[in-house]
Amino acid sequence: MATGRPATLDPAAEIRTYKGQDRALRADRLGTAGLLLSVLAASAPLMVVAGVMPTTFGVMGVVGQPLLFVILGIVLALFGIGYAEMSRHVHNAGALYAYIARGLGPTAGVGASVVALVAYSAMQVGVYGILGFEISGLFATYLGTELAWWIPALLAVAVTGALGWLKIDLNARVLGVLLLVECALVVIFDVAALAKPGPEGVSLHAFDPATLSGAGLGTALCFCIAAFVGFEQSPVYAEETSKPHIVVSRVMFLAIGFVAVFFAVSAWALTVATGPSRVVATSAENGPGLLFALTETRLGTTFTDVLHVLFVTGMFAAMLSFHNVVARYAFAMGREGLLPAAFGRTNAGTGAPGTGSLLQTAVAALVVIAFALADDKPTGDPTAPVLHLFTWMGSVGALGVTLLMSAASFAVIAFFVRRGTAAAQKWRLAAAGAAGLALLAIVVYTVKDFGVLVNAGEGSALGRILPGIIAAAAVIGLGYGLLLRRRRPETHARIGLGNEAFRLEQAAAEGRD
Repeated sequence: MATGRPATLDPAAEIRTYKGQDRALRADRLGTAGLLLSVLAASAPLMVVAGVMPTTFGVMGVVGQPLLFVILGIVLALFGIGYAEMSRHVHNAGALYAYIARGLGPTAGVGASVVALVAYSAMQVGVYGILGFEISGLFATYLGTELAWWIPALLAVAVTGALGWLKIDLNARVLGVLLLVECALVVIFDVAALAKPGPEGVSLHAFDPATLSGAGLGTALCFCIAAFVGFEQSPVYAEETSKPHIVVSRVMFLAIGFVAVFFAVSAWALTVATGPSRVVATSAENGPGLLFALTETRLGTTFTDVLHVLFVTGMFAAMLSFHNVVARYAFAMGREGLLPAAFGRTNAGTGAPGTGSLLQTAVAALVVIAFALADDKPTGDPTAPVLHLFTWMGSVGALGVTLLMSAASFAVIAFFVRRGTAAAQKWRLAAAGAAGLALLAIVVYTVKDFGVLVNAGEGSALGRILPGIIAAAAVIGLGYGLLLRRRRPETHARIGLGNEAFRLEQAAAEGRD
């Protein structure tokens, strides 16, 4: 049954016609290249190779990580088919939660909005842990100075918050150059690893399905999905692109394909360099220092020093990217009445969603301070921020995003069924259904294996508390949605409409139905 809502929106036109300019994001700001760079910045190639991969090998004990990237690339490509089609019909800075609202109803959309806010905030805050670890290590290595990890982490929170408030985006050309250099350095390592392999030679053992075993497989799947996070943010910027129906889907598939191939090859190179039988033990021993130890012996000190610098700049770009996404989710929620009205307004001078930026900055500062206070020896145990803040928060965020993508897949199906156009979209809806089931299975296995991530037994309290953060966010959001439906039905009805709601309000005020 049709919903009565317009099938396709032109956000640029809506922004021009809507009288309250401070409640709309600036249109025509991003093209294909700029948007692709923005989403790949969130993927942070060097951070994944140096941070995520050793953690997946060492903590979760999964040798077949390269194969995981291939499998996840296929699953997320299936997800992208339905997601991209949805992006042609719905343009909203709330993206995932807006899609869920349009497909599964406003109450589900409210639940998804809270999960999205928590998940992306957790992922961004987690990056501060590994950034603090890296900068602390650089001070110790090059200056002989002990620096607590939380000092550079809090400084990064402040700088990121200031840039988000002022909307001083990293220049697309500078960001592009840094990303290209990052990727080039990783490719050079990949080649060096194949040219000078470990004691077991060039082995394809990591692509053997038998390597996908162990108690940590569920969390490994979820943690590796974190490496892809960024591509699904493309629709978040739909209101800021000139041709969202073309640019968003193009960028999405380019990002999925690049990330899957690039990370599968790089993870394989790590197994070749250490030897498949030793990659788990070596990763557990070296942690985030694994990549740098391997490049030191193969490519020399100068190359490794440059790698350290690019590691820091890549993490900073990722932090700013996540910060911008959280600020836009808060903006969309404020615009639709889910958060106070101040969140739904942009700064008059810069067009930045400033209040959302302040919220994210405050949350990040509180979490970093909490982890710093809980760390018994902040300078004596340099891996604490990585094993705790980075790994825990990164996995909580990845779990939330995976759950949202699963729900969005089913929302795509419901959206087109309700509009009476399912027959014309049947192959896209089949792809969305397959992706939704696969992503839901990953969520279930991740929750089951979370105890491995926190180095506790199955059923441990911490292993329940961390995934419980996402469950609590969903329950709170759904409860809030039900409350809105009862007490503020007009606000509830416009969840997920974004600028369309304001266009309809304006038309009603002018006597046009």
